[in-house]
Amino acid sequence: ALQARGCRVQIWTAHYDPARCFAETRGLAVQRCGGWLPRSLWGRGHALCAALRMAFVALYILLLSGESVDAFVCDQVSACIPVLRLARTRKKVLFYCHFPDQLLTKRESLLKRIYRLPLDWLEEYTTGMADCVVVNSRFTASVFKDTFKSLSHINPDVLYPSLNISSFETVVPTDIEDLIPKKKKFLFLSINRYERKKNLALALEALHELRGRLDSHEWNEVHLVMAGGYDERVVENVEHYEELRRLAAKLSVSDHVTFLRSFSDEQKISLYSNSVCVLYTPSNEHFGIVPLEAMYMRCPVIAVNSGGPLESILHNVTGFLCDPLPTQFSEAMEKIVRNPLLKDTVGAAGRARVMEKFSSEAFTEQLYQYICRLTQ
Repeated sequence: ALQARGCRVQIWTAHYDPARCFAETRGLAVQRCGGWLPRSLWGRGHALCAALRMAFVALYILLLSGESVDAFVCDQVSACIPVLRLARTRKKVLFYCHFPDQLLTKRESLLKRIYRLPLDWLEEYTTGMADCVVVNSRFTASVFKDTFKSLSHINPDVLYPSLNISSFETVVPTDIEDLIPKKKKFLFLSINRYERKKNLALALEALHELRGRLDSHEWNEVHLVMAGGYDERVVENVEHYEELRRLAAKLSVSDHVTFLRSFSDEQKISLYSNSVCVLYTPSNEHFGIVPLEAMYMRCPVIAVNSGGPLESILHNVTGFLCDPLPTQFSEAMEKIVRNPLLKDTVGAAGRARVMEKFSSEAFTEQLYQYICRLTQ
């Protein structure tokens, strides 16, 4: 977005894998440093290590990179902000808060709660040091106010994420016949990382419920693709993938499910193009880019009625908002099967909504204005 407005953009990070990155980043100048620092200490302390890695990256930029900077955009981890403020010639910082990190962790034990206390304080204190704070949805803005009590003087603006629409128009779809059995008329699609908090089991349970709503002929035309981000270095990805496969077998729907790990952009576009509906199962999702992608591709969305989807999806217009229950999801899925024309009418409304409210042009202009104000 900023490059499109003539800005020189450079991304600094501790880890970058071109084979697993977002395709949009391949056209940017991505610099790596500090990759040798551990991501965890014997499988623990991920948040502490992330804070230290990003603080190191910030220190490297200031002392060793030789880069001339007009403004910093800090994403997700705020621990680097006080380091960036140490610059000899002070430059302002915009912090994009996707969600308070302290709400993304479990605190089962007393030791874990003690470990999190200084990290929670650090997150709140360093977030407040940013010159401008933006969030990805009104939902996240409300959570920000409820969580960071000492930052009541900060009213973060909402900067909705957008799609790189050009990538959807230029990517050539690939053949996905090897992923889907033949004679499947109703292809449902779930796209999310293989993480337990994404509640992917709901998609499988809804599929099982749908079976009881259809006759045998209709059921034989139904298939679900579970496509998820997967990193073999992440234990939860590996474990949850196997958990979902076992659940599909337990529910006797394995023959109607394809599990796909770390798909390509070409596969994603093809899946959207061939699907009658996308199932989006996380609750209280901070925003959720998948519903935008689906709606742009004229694919109706069935999502949980909380968090970001309440802002992106119009119920019964661009999709269906449901309680996180298999019965409600399967009821919406049945509507798609019984009335195939819904795919076209709801899909067209979804495309129009994305172009009106979540276009890359709107995102670009809003972000560019923030940067202009910070550099004045």
